[in-house]
Amino acid sequence: MMKKKSVSARKASLVLFLCQMISALDVPLDSKLLEELSQPPTITQQSPKDYIVDPRENIVIQCEAKGKPPPSFSWTRNGTHFDIDKDAQVTMKPNSGTLVINIMNGGKAEAYEGVYQCTARNERGAAISNNIVIRPSRSPLWTKEKLEPNHVREGDSLVLHCRPPVGLPPPIIFWMDNAFQRLPQSERVSQGLNGDLYFSNVQPEDTREDYICYARFNHTQTIQQKQPISVKVFSTKPVTERQPVLLTPTGSTSTKVELRGNVLLLECIAAGLPTPVIRWIKEGGELPANRTFFENFKKTLKIIDVSEADSGNYKCIARNRLGSAHHVISVTVKAAPYWITAPRNLVLSPGEDGTLICRANGNPKPNISWLANGVPIAIAPEDPSRKVDGDTIIFSHVQERSSSVYQCNASNEYGYLLANAFVNVLAEPPRILTPANKLYQVIADSPALLDCAYFGSPKPEIEWFKGVKGSILRGNEYVFHDNGTLEIPVAQKDSTGTYTCVARNELGKIQNEVHLEVKDPTMIIKQPEYKVIQRYGQVSFECVIKHDSTLLPTIIWLKDNDELPDDERFLVGKDNLTIMNVTDKDDGTYTCIVNTTLDSVSASAVLTVVAAPPTPAIIYARPNPPFDLELTGQLERSVELSWIPGDENNSPITNFVIEYEDGLHEPGVWHYQTEVPGTQTTVQLKLSPYVNYSFRVIAVNEIGRSQPSEPSEQYLTKSANPDENPSNVQGIGSEPDNLVITWESLKGFQSNGPGLQYKVSWRQKDVDDEWTSVIVANVSKYIVSGTPTFVPYEIKVQALNDLGYAPEPSEVIGHSGEDLPMVAPGNVQVHVINSTLAKVHWDTVPLKTVRGHLQGYKVYYWKVQSLSIRSRRHVEKKILTFRGNKTFGMLPGLEPYSSYKLNVRVVNGKGEGPASPDKVFKTPEGVPSSPSFLRITNPTLDSLTLEWGSPTHPNGVLTSYILKFQPINNTHELGPLVEIRIPANESSLILKNLNYSTRYKFYFNAQTSVGSGSQITEEAITIMDEAGILHPAVGAGKGKEDWKKEIVNGSRSFFVLKGLTPGTAYKVRVGAEGLSGFRSSEDVFETGPAMASRQVDIATQGWFIGLMCAVALLILILLIVCFIRRNKGGKYPVKEKEDAHADPEIQPMKEDDGTFGEYSDAEDHKPLKKGSRTPSDRTVKKEDSDDSLVDYGEGVNGQFNEDGSFIGQYSGKKEKEPAEGNESSEAPSPVNAMNSFV
Repeated sequence: MMKKKSVSARKASLVLFLCQMISALDVPLDSKLLEELSQPPTITQQSPKDYIVDPRENIVIQCEAKGKPPPSFSWTRNGTHFDIDKDAQVTMKPNSGTLVINIMNGGKAEAYEGVYQCTARNERGAAISNNIVIRPSRSPLWTKEKLEPNHVREGDSLVLHCRPPVGLPPPIIFWMDNAFQRLPQSERVSQGLNGDLYFSNVQPEDTREDYICYARFNHTQTIQQKQPISVKVFSTKPVTERQPVLLTPTGSTSTKVELRGNVLLLECIAAGLPTPVIRWIKEGGELPANRTFFENFKKTLKIIDVSEADSGNYKCIARNRLGSAHHVISVTVKAAPYWITAPRNLVLSPGEDGTLICRANGNPKPNISWLANGVPIAIAPEDPSRKVDGDTIIFSHVQERSSSVYQCNASNEYGYLLANAFVNVLAEPPRILTPANKLYQVIADSPALLDCAYFGSPKPEIEWFKGVKGSILRGNEYVFHDNGTLEIPVAQKDSTGTYTCVARNELGKIQNEVHLEVKDPTMIIKQPEYKVIQRYGQVSFECVIKHDSTLLPTIIWLKDNDELPDDERFLVGKDNLTIMNVTDKDDGTYTCIVNTTLDSVSASAVLTVVAAPPTPAIIYARPNPPFDLELTGQLERSVELSWIPGDENNSPITNFVIEYEDGLHEPGVWHYQTEVPGTQTTVQLKLSPYVNYSFRVIAVNEIGRSQPSEPSEQYLTKSANPDENPSNVQGIGSEPDNLVITWESLKGFQSNGPGLQYKVSWRQKDVDDEWTSVIVANVSKYIVSGTPTFVPYEIKVQALNDLGYAPEPSEVIGHSGEDLPMVAPGNVQVHVINSTLAKVHWDTVPLKTVRGHLQGYKVYYWKVQSLSIRSRRHVEKKILTFRGNKTFGMLPGLEPYSSYKLNVRVVNGKGEGPASPDKVFKTPEGVPSSPSFLRITNPTLDSLTLEWGSPTHPNGVLTSYILKFQPINNTHELGPLVEIRIPANESSLILKNLNYSTRYKFYFNAQTSVGSGSQITEEAITIMDEAGILHPAVGAGKGKEDWKKEIVNGSRSFFVLKGLTPGTAYKVRVGAEGLSGFRSSEDVFETGPAMASRQVDIATQGWFIGLMCAVALLILILLIVCFIRRNKGGKYPVKEKEDAHADPEIQPMKEDDGTFGEYSDAEDHKPLKKGSRTPSDRTVKKEDSDDSLVDYGEGVNGQFNEDGSFIGQYSGKKEKEPAEGNESSEAPSPVNAMNSFV
């Protein structure tokens, strides 16, 4: 029992600590605040773990850190203290921990090989760097060897071995000839991963003596060359074809181990004639999509970003028409440690709790160890607030002396991870970071956000007040954000005023005032209208606006969403646009845009231009072409051209266009030269050397252009040096090891002479290299091979011809080819802002590892599962791209209460780098959506049954349902609102004790711990009963039927009809109305001494027959008296009431069918007619009926006798009493259900 209790207590305490950890303080990124707060050291920059240096240059080992107070730095070398003061060659940069080892002044790089570690320390703790292994690069010379010529028979295979010297890092291998040209490669001839050159079969053209293997050592920028290899192919006829045989790898199987996240390269090169074709498969699976690439003519299988799932057997198959060969490579993917949860900095208040969590994975699983201030935690000074539990450190009731920097080390045989995370215990009074008296201006009916950025430890509580002596702001009209911001979702004019933000904690209180001004929206009260105008007419568009008097509006007019033409015909007034002398090109859409500093509105209208009525007296036409062209004053670079204008055809010539033809370079193609006003007939033309010119002239008037004139005589200018160099010079690599230099070639006439060529020069930037130059023919591209990956180059391209060079060209900067980025962004952190928005942070990758132009970062994120529904679905990854060197981004549109994963990748011009480890984060609960449905069934007199479905998107754990309802009377006024809270696990409810024949409106929504979701509404009514009685027709069918109507309590199943005449036929109708509509049935019976009622079994008893006969006789006498009085013009009380309350809507009995005007036939169940006293919403409107018993007695709830007969139904009493006072009446009970009448 004791053991169980301790386990439970441990679980409870862990939950508590996790909750406290979530509530740890966030320090705003305010520079002034950060300068004032004490903070343990944080390593901000350090050299890579494996640091290969150039032995010819000074060694710089980076170690930068921040903290308050600024940290001091120390170093260890090979595990012991490194005293830099004792070594004259070693210095430390001021205010930095970066070491500079002076190699260029006599030091030797080999003497400083070793493992270095930096420590940054201040009074609040010590942070340490990774172990930085320093090794100088090596580029040894090729060992001398005597190479015999290779004599090979045509069709045989051949391998030329490179065997480069072992360097650090390993060299890049490529094969070239004596002219420094890459040897062509194909499916038949290709270079293997080990640098050897493989021939699947040799051909006579392979004979040559300059097969040279080169090794490029990037760190030292040196290239070593192997002795040339000679290959001589001799032919034998016929050439024997051979089936495939694998040259590499050998045997039938081999193994390969690769690390997670690396690039897996598998190679198969086969010999055979014809040349075999290579195909790759994965046994028992598919090659991973989007990560698989084939290189070296499909001889190399490349899988990027490998994971444990890529382990397995990969088979390469070499096939030609004679057969096939195969090889199986067994691949095992191991993993160096990678983060699942890296420890994060904790900022706590004294007495608070928190946790540091360090979780990593790998293959094999890494070992987790903790250090405190760089010392193993087991031997570090004790801290009573600290408890280590495996990969977690639990802090409870921390004090300011608990501030430290903790290091988590996760390691296995393939590597290690080291992360620093500090615990900073602060006791700070509240501070408000938002500037005082800040003014906010918004437009009415739009949201207003008033900032109150704050900090304090413990975390302050924020309250908002309006006005000088205003009360604290609360209620649904305000939204209070966790960062202190006050949101007014719909700001009104009365929202204008001064708002005070108060921040307080146990150490103090501070307040800040901000001001809000709500402006009237800008409106266009008179918009431009569609216009049709004749050509050469005048048109005006209006744009009259109304705006807030404190805002300064600006009005902009656009034509077809572009600026107005720069034409004096367009006149822009204060509130209109006028176009004078309208032409066809003015046709289009004109838009008026009104801008203020807070809002913008616009309105558009279309202008249609139609032809003006014709004027037959004058015919306008294009001018006739000029003629008689003459060249005079010929010089090397100029000539004078003159002409005679043609007829202008009633439209003045506005200008002349001069064009030229280069008969030497582009015969038949005319180019624009210049244009002159229509009053000018001569022009001095500038010429280029080495062009055979011809000229022609075109006249232009308002109607159009004339036909071109006849060409002038030809004039050939002398040759000269080029005047200009190629434009748009660029250097962009197409492969990681080349530089493609391109330019726009000079046009023919720009060459200035024959023999146009280009001198292409390049050199590596920031390296004291000489220019490398080559002269190429008249082309526009040159490829430089064997370059380092993504290195800046200075480039220039100079034109030359047979007479000489163009002026010295300007230099441009280009880059050799990009390669995929090498590393993933680190320290990926996710801050969940609310249930639908998160902010992701990451550290930028070192620019050297980008290996290209940094274009930005891509965040891949996807929903793993909903935390409320717990149902997995197809994972749809979403991608957001953040341009530039950003370190954060926002993830919008998240689903509340869900688990997400994300990773971040750096992007350059080549593509994406490896992904960071997947980061898991969860969104908090939100308010739910509305219930999926609300149905109201089983209506009775006093109850309704409600059924509902749970929300489609619960967005959290449902805590309850809220049901609100209220009655609606016949004037559509709402009664008192009743609220019921229903447990979340219920799906139906029976509402009892309702009023009969009453309409109710229901409001239903669901709740989570965050709040209520949107509501769904429904309406329903309880049911009622009605009965109708037909009085006998007097005069043997003469006259009209007179129906008498009685309202009967729904709880009864019978009703006694009194006052009937013996021996008379009666028709009775019983009707009921509910949600399903009106239902009724009829029957006919006849009174008489010998006939019993057909509707009750008691009629067969003798005593009842006698009683009924007596009653019938009395009623008959009464009816006869009434009939006589009516014939004499007398009026009984009912008649008086009818005359006094005549209602035009009451329908008389129809003569054709004898039915009530207010009822439809029972057989066809048609809707109630307009004259019905039952309104369309199925409730009885008591005041609408002049035939209601309310007007004749004591109201609709009048008293009944025990036998069900109505008391005082024909009394003359007019005073109405409340229904509640009729104690003897049977009030309509909401407990009873609707019963049908007999």
